[in-house]
Amino acid sequence: MRFLPLLRPGGTALDLAAGSGRHSQLLLSHGLAVTAVDRDPDRQPDVPGLTKIAADLESGAPWPLGGRQFDVVVVTNYLHRPILGDIVGAVAPGGLLLYETFALGNERFGKPSNPDFLLRPDELKAAVAGRLDVIAFEEVELGAPRPAIVQRIAARAQGGGRRS
Repeated sequence: MRFLPLLRPGGTALDLAAGSGRHSQLLLSHGLAVTAVDRDPDRQPDVPGLTKIAADLESGAPWPLGGRQFDVVVVTNYLHRPILGDIVGAVAPGGLLLYETFALGNERFGKPSNPDFLLRPDELKAAVAGRLDVIAFEEVELGAPRPAIVQRIAARAQGGGRRS
């Protein structure tokens, strides 16, 4: 919500590992054309402005979006390190990456607890280094309703053009 004012009206958005579409619906409500990628995208309703792509991002198959880029890329509660470079590359010039997921220390609170699914300290900053400019970054412990340790980053690609 905090970064919605930075989004260009009428732009394009990628909701990666979109799940039931909470973020897709928010982005649609702000006038963005949304591409939702998920193993089971049909959990989302069919609505105007939403393109659903079925893809198992962990299968080893090629990146399902080719060279497409978006004005905003949103990823939450998902980590598959082999595609971090593809995720960063999907941000169009002048576009934003908004990424939040669990970090080391979260194992105190339950799942995910496997280090393969927990970000290492400053890992999101390292993933965008030299490619995107960090607007905001934090590694925080969340309280109620569900305690967790997360990293969050908002980063912008240089340039002002747009491709999708």
